[in-house]
Amino acid sequence: MAAIYEFKAKDRTGAEISLVDYAGKVLLIVNTATGCGFTPHYDPLEAMYKEFKDQGFEILDFPCNQFANQAPGSEEEIHNFCTMKFGTEFPQFAKINVNGEDAHPLFAYLATEKPFEGFGKGLKNAALNKFADMNNKKYGDKAYIKWNFTKFLIDRQGNVVARFEPTVDMKDVRAAVAELLEKS
Repeated sequence: MAAIYEFKAKDRTGAEISLVDYAGKVLLIVNTATGCGFTPHYDPLEAMYKEFKDQGFEILDFPCNQFANQAPGSEEEIHNFCTMKFGTEFPQFAKINVNGEDAHPLFAYLATEKPFEGFGKGLKNAALNKFADMNNKKYGDKAYIKWNFTKFLIDRQGNVVARFEPTVDMKDVRAAVAELLEKS
């Protein structure tokens, strides 16, 4: 059994969920924030979920407030925002930390399996990199995730096959998900 299935996390209601419950599915694990410039990613994420969920695809949403305090609400407030504004139906977990000493072990694992390789080229990406570096300086070598809406693609065997920074076009994320679903 792959290491990904050894992790547990609390869902938004506080119930502990084992990732083994998702064994055999293609997963997209995302750290999110409701007040981020990338929050509109919820629209294409939900579209992907609706399109692919019957093929064994799940999106696991982990809100995080470590990036410029862009997810300050309670689990209920975050859930209400996501369902009312974006109509999200995919599983949402309790708010976690993804960096530092208190980082959820799942995200430390994901980030070591697929480390950060940059936000890409262009002025916007360079600006985000500068801002992220400043924000993450306090986490040192435990700055696993650089910004909100970092996505990890997991195959049906539990292997981390790709990492998508928030600057990656959501069409490219969708294409990778579709390709992985076709292969398996």
